[in-house]
Amino acid sequence: MARRSTSSSTGRPTGNPSGPRNRTPQPVRVRRRTFGDFVKAFLAFVALLVLVVGVPGALAVTVGWPLPHSAPSMEWLSQPIGVETFLSALTAVVWLAWAQFTACVLVEVKAAVSGVGLPSRVPGAGPSQLLARQLVAALLLVGATAASLTPGLSQLGHSLEGNQKGTVAAAQATPGILAQQQEQAKSTAAALAEQASHVAAQAEHGSTATHGATKYYRIQPPEGRHHDSLWEIAQRHLGDGRRYKEIYELNKDRIQPDGSRLSEASLIRPGWIMEMPGDAHGGELVENPDAHVSPEVRQQIGDYAKTGDHAQHQQQHQEQGGGQHADQDGATAQITVPSRRAAGGTATPATHAQESGANSSGQSSNQSSGHSSGHSFGHSFGLPEALLGAPLLAAGLLAALGRRRRQALWQSALGAVGGRRGMEPPTPTGDAQDVQDALLVGADPEGVRLLDRSLRALAAALTVESRSLPVVYAAWLSHGDLHLQLAQPAGKPPAPWQLGQDQTFWTLSRTDAEQYEDTDAAAPYPGLVSLGTMDDSRLLLNLEAVPGIVSLSGREADRAAVFASVAAELATNGWSDRMTITLVGFGADLTPLAPNRLRHLDDVEALFETMAAETRQRRGALGAAGHDSVLTGRTGPVQHTRWAPHLVLLATQPSAEDARRLAELAADAARLGIGYMVGSENDDLPGAAWAMEVTPDGRLLAPLLGLELQAQLLPAVQQRAVVELFVEADPEHDPEGPTNAPPFLVDISEQGRPAVYARLVGPYEIIGLDTPDGDRSALLHEALALLLLHREGVHPRVLSSALWPRGVTEDVRDALLDRLRGWLGTDPDGSARLRTDGTGRLVLAKTVVSDLDVLRSLYYEATQGKGVESRAVRGRLLTDALVLVRGPLLADRAEGRYRWLTHEIIDAQLPLLVADIGLALSAFHLEKDRAEKAIEALGAALRTAPADERLWNELLRATHATGDPDRVRALAADLIARSGARGLPPRTEALLDELLPTWRDGAAATG
Repeated sequence: MARRSTSSSTGRPTGNPSGPRNRTPQPVRVRRRTFGDFVKAFLAFVALLVLVVGVPGALAVTVGWPLPHSAPSMEWLSQPIGVETFLSALTAVVWLAWAQFTACVLVEVKAAVSGVGLPSRVPGAGPSQLLARQLVAALLLVGATAASLTPGLSQLGHSLEGNQKGTVAAAQATPGILAQQQEQAKSTAAALAEQASHVAAQAEHGSTATHGATKYYRIQPPEGRHHDSLWEIAQRHLGDGRRYKEIYELNKDRIQPDGSRLSEASLIRPGWIMEMPGDAHGGELVENPDAHVSPEVRQQIGDYAKTGDHAQHQQQHQEQGGGQHADQDGATAQITVPSRRAAGGTATPATHAQESGANSSGQSSNQSSGHSSGHSFGHSFGLPEALLGAPLLAAGLLAALGRRRRQALWQSALGAVGGRRGMEPPTPTGDAQDVQDALLVGADPEGVRLLDRSLRALAAALTVESRSLPVVYAAWLSHGDLHLQLAQPAGKPPAPWQLGQDQTFWTLSRTDAEQYEDTDAAAPYPGLVSLGTMDDSRLLLNLEAVPGIVSLSGREADRAAVFASVAAELATNGWSDRMTITLVGFGADLTPLAPNRLRHLDDVEALFETMAAETRQRRGALGAAGHDSVLTGRTGPVQHTRWAPHLVLLATQPSAEDARRLAELAADAARLGIGYMVGSENDDLPGAAWAMEVTPDGRLLAPLLGLELQAQLLPAVQQRAVVELFVEADPEHDPEGPTNAPPFLVDISEQGRPAVYARLVGPYEIIGLDTPDGDRSALLHEALALLLLHREGVHPRVLSSALWPRGVTEDVRDALLDRLRGWLGTDPDGSARLRTDGTGRLVLAKTVVSDLDVLRSLYYEATQGKGVESRAVRGRLLTDALVLVRGPLLADRAEGRYRWLTHEIIDAQLPLLVADIGLALSAFHLEKDRAEKAIEALGAALRTAPADERLWNELLRATHATGDPDRVRALAADLIARSGARGLPPRTEALLDELLPTWRDGAAATG
């Protein structure tokens, strides 16, 4: 199991994650103040002067006060409206507009000067506030550079409380996840006290003179969606953005005013101080000492200078001592594995040793079971490990495959002409069979259900409290619990959610999640996708919320396996409503997984054309709706109609120009619900907020985020096999192909009497075997039913996963198989009735038969075998088949058992098969004008397939054939009552119009 870096009490990591370091994202645009900026500022000042001062002055001089000076009388109200009255009303409107605009200016000026938070929203002042914002921004843009000091540095002398407020407000500016907020808050006071002692020592030893010519820069607060970066600072003040490394090296690991440290070049926060190289220039820089700054500012700069000496001394000491601890100061903004909560509520480290052998959730147990049993079977018994270790992906694929097969069944039943196709889905073979077994073993549908319900319930609870959804960067599934890692603290979560190990974690225990019921709330975080596991915890990254591009480097084949896994899970997951996944330059064969979600583009040019238009459209829609981001549009009355995410996956390395254009598109993508994941040959992709690397041994490294995962992959061979399963299940695939025969045909003659006969259609009964021990009877019956429904064979790992979905040891499973073999016994020739085929799968002997096998065989013989040539044989076979139907499949099964049936399509196959038998027998009787016999056959079929429209329509025809219009009217009234508010299907209405033209009059009278 891959390990992560853990942190000591001082915030320093005790390990050093391997892998390349991330490069600072290159900016999309570089801001420079030119002569044009000064011209714009002057014009903005004139415009503000005219609008704020000139307008009221002109109104006061030309029109005066528009409102009456005393209360109007009734006679005044009855006077005709003249020009003077109209002008007074118009003037009042202008006064109100001026007051609103002035309020907007004041709000924008306050927000711009403070540099904290977003401006308050003035009610009903959308365009006015936008104009005020643009004018104020243009004016203050050069106002900051014209001053002898920047507004940021002028605040360096503020109190500790002010610095803490700035830290919280600037959390969103950090292109990572702030996961150690509480530790930082506790260490801030100690850090400032330490800085004060440094200042005293510095004054005593005259160290200020040593740094007399040093220049400093203060990281600026975000302006709109624009965030300061070391690249832009180097571009402005050193003339070359590539010199950002010099700034980074000068300031690495030095204590900042808020107590934290600079550990990665792309992780900087507003309010931090950066020491600059000696040749730095520009009006935003401050030299130390500087007579124009306050004593508090000089003290803070002196403190920071002292930390530089200390850091350099420490670095020299480390280099002399070997340097193995040079990178121990860990990032303060990382994706962090959630702590495990003990029974008493105390957070404990989630280590592998604590959880070895423990199966606290279906997901973890399935995974551990799959891996543990894989070694005992040898190579021929192995299943694709990638899918065994991907429970959420496997559950999504399995559910989507089941829906596709059911769709094929219904389309075949309702639309086939000539032969019936699709009643028996093709039995997969080879790699496709192995992949299907791996999906059955690895899938954790219960985990998907709990994740979906938990997220939707959280959104519903926040809506009730009139709170917005917090920005979630990641979700962890750890030991059955769900942990959401927020971009920044968002207060106390709604119950039963709790705060986790710090303010940026919201945690929900599995016990509490199981109490949730289905809700109609929209999916709040549809962009979550599994990336891999670390310390027995599974990470889901929210691609939609990443502040920029997620880049993935590594070998092309390894990158392709990650991208295929991400695309497949996004396309089939169960915690999303609507989304679009655009695959660029790869994945054309993946579209059959979800044609409504997946879209393939051949090249990057087509992507730019599509996404540029969509970005503009979404930005405009957000502004028109008054939302800050898509998250605020996922609550309230419009939650089901807007804000579906669009995730773009580009697996190949873009050119330099294409990378720049991608960075421009991604600059504002996070708040628009658009995510970009781009493949790269190295880790210097422009605009990449988070850089990851997949290694040849299957690890996913992200040093900037503090991650080292065992990557979730979908290699090329398994990808092709998964696609094959979906293509074979497609109702449009090979429409002229042969009709599929049942997987197991029974000898229905007297000589074919089975040794063991199981009745599954209706109550479960077994004939030919003694009743096993009471304690083990239910488990043996369930195992036999699974084998009877899969005559092609069942992999032992599939059997154990079905019977023990939370995991089982090999000795328990093997003991069950031994008891099952002993119970079934042997045939007269001595061969066991439970055997193992060449692929290692468990198969039953032909002498063990179920009534479902007989039912399929009778229908097949009646419609495609002996009954085709002989009408008498066909009638007898169809009658015998309908007699076997005693109710739904396994009608008396115990609650909590047979959960594997949710993966099967037999619940859709059996009603269709029974309906086909009823229809065929009805047609057989109507050929000889035996309407009553036909009605009897249709009634028997309707008891098992009451929702089949074909049976009701045929019952109308058979009832009409009796010549009794009253019976037809009674049946029509019964159909209308059953249909309820939905109304009758169009085909049934058309048939009633033909058989009973007056039926609508009766329906109206009944209504």
